[in-house]
Amino acid sequence: MKKAIFPGSFDPITSGHYDIITRGVTLFDELIIAIGVNSNKKYMFSLEQRKKFIEDSFQNNPKIKVVTYKGLTVDFCQKNNVEFILRGLRNPADFEFEKAIAHTNRDLAPIETVFLLTAASTSYISSSIVREVIRNNGDYTKLVPESVRITKKQ
Repeated sequence: MKKAIFPGSFDPITSGHYDIITRGVTLFDELIIAIGVNSNKKYMFSLEQRKKFIEDSFQNNPKIKVVTYKGLTVDFCQKNNVEFILRGLRNPADFEFEKAIAHTNRDLAPIETVFLLTAASTSYISSSIVREVIRNNGDYTKLVPESVRITKKQ
């Protein structure tokens, strides 16, 4: 059974994340969407909201599981018998950043990283851009899946 993890903070999940998950799940028997918990980071949406956004987006796909975790991603992988880390790449800067992490992860554990290029239609979207649009009362609805559209930050 090929298991992969797609880690991130997903604050919130974007249409770009959704695209990577939808395409990535076809490559594996199980895809774990793992929301990392970083106590030093200030999030716009609570952990529970972020988890619900993702669960609601993929509720009809039995191959997708949503969890939260603390610590190193490779430690989570080893504890859960996950062989692959799935990452999306929007641009060359993403590649350079993700490449360094992938090499480090492989030094720490026998985990392979699989990269998917984002779709051209979502390559400009990031969670930080979405948060900025929301903070300034802009129309963020075309940047996120429907599960986020129906829950505006109070």
